[in-house]
Amino acid sequence: MFEGKKILITGGTGSLGQALTKRLLKEKVDTIRIFSRNEEKQVFMENKFHDKRLRFLLGDINDLERLNRAFEDIDIVFHAAALKHVPKIEYNPFEAIKTNVIGSQNVIDACLHADVERAIAIGTDKAVSPLNTYGATKLLMEKLFVTANNYTNPIKHRTKFIAFRYGNVLGSSGSVIPIFIDQIKQKQKVTITDPEMTRFSITMDEALDFILNATTYGKGSEIFVPKMRSYNIMDVVNSLQNLIGNYGQEVVGIRPGEKLHEVLINEDEIRHTWEYNGMYVVTNPHYTKFHGKEMQENYNGITKLVDLDNYSSAYSEKISNKEFEIMIKNSGLIN
Repeated sequence: MFEGKKILITGGTGSLGQALTKRLLKEKVDTIRIFSRNEEKQVFMENKFHDKRLRFLLGDINDLERLNRAFEDIDIVFHAAALKHVPKIEYNPFEAIKTNVIGSQNVIDACLHADVERAIAIGTDKAVSPLNTYGATKLLMEKLFVTANNYTNPIKHRTKFIAFRYGNVLGSSGSVIPIFIDQIKQKQKVTITDPEMTRFSITMDEALDFILNATTYGKGSEIFVPKMRSYNIMDVVNSLQNLIGNYGQEVVGIRPGEKLHEVLINEDEIRHTWEYNGMYVVTNPHYTKFHGKEMQENYNGITKLVDLDNYSSAYSEKISNKEFEIMIKNSGLIN
C-alpha cells in the first residue's frame, strides 16, 4: 500500500524515524517528508541517505500553520514527534503537555485539513495506567487519535486514525542499554534502579514490521499492540558485562515516575482486545464496527482474546541471557 505514496514522519530525525525512512524507501514510495525541529540531525540524515525522494522540513508540531503547509498532498502521516524522557518531563510537565498533547491535536487537525489517507500515532507502554507525566500525555495522545473519527464525516474525509503501542526498542536513543554500555566502557559500575525491574523489548526490525503491517490492516480507531517478550534488568546487565567487562553494579533506586513492571494492555482493556496476525487489537467500545460479528467481518480470521488478565512485562515470556547476548552482538551497539 506504500508504493507511490507521499509520506510524512513527524519527529523523523529520531531513531525510529530514521529506521522507518530507510525501510519505506525500499517500498517505492513517491516522497518522504521529514518534519522535525532539529536542524543538525536533518543535515546528518540528509547526508546519510542521499535520496532525491526525501524532503526535510524544519518545524514544530506546536505550530499548526506550519503543519498545514507541510501536510499538503500527503497520503500517510506517522506521528512520532514527542518529548519522551521521563525524569525531564516530570520536571517540565507544561512543555510535555504542549508537545505530546496539544501538538498531537495539531497533527490531527492538519491531517483533517489535508484529508490524508492514514494517520498513525506512535505510542508507548507507559500510556497504560500511567504513573508518570510522560505516560499520561501519551495516553491522551492515544485517546485523541482513536476518537478523532468522531470529528469526521466519512463522506467528506477519508482519514483513518490509528494508534500503535509497544515497549522499548532495543538500543534506541535514551534507552537503558546504550547507557549501560557506556558505563562499562568507561570502567564504571552499572547503575541499576531495581534488580526486580522488567521491561518489554522489541528490536527495530520487529518494530518496523509491526508498524507497516498494522498500518496496512487498520480500519480506523484501533490501538495495535505487538506480541512481545520481556527481560529482567539484571539479565541485561549480566549479558553486557559478559560481553564487555565487569566493573561492578550499584543499585540507585527507582526514579520518580518509574514503574517496576510495564503493562501493554490493562485488565479493563482486555475485554475489548482481539488477536490478529501476531498482534493484539484494542478496539474502541464506542464503535459498533468493533462488536462481535462486525469485527470478524472487518478482520478475516480475528479471534477474541480470552486467556489473559493483563499483558504485563512481569508475566510475559522472557528473553534468555544467551539470546540477549546474541541480540546485542547483532545490533552493533557495542561497536
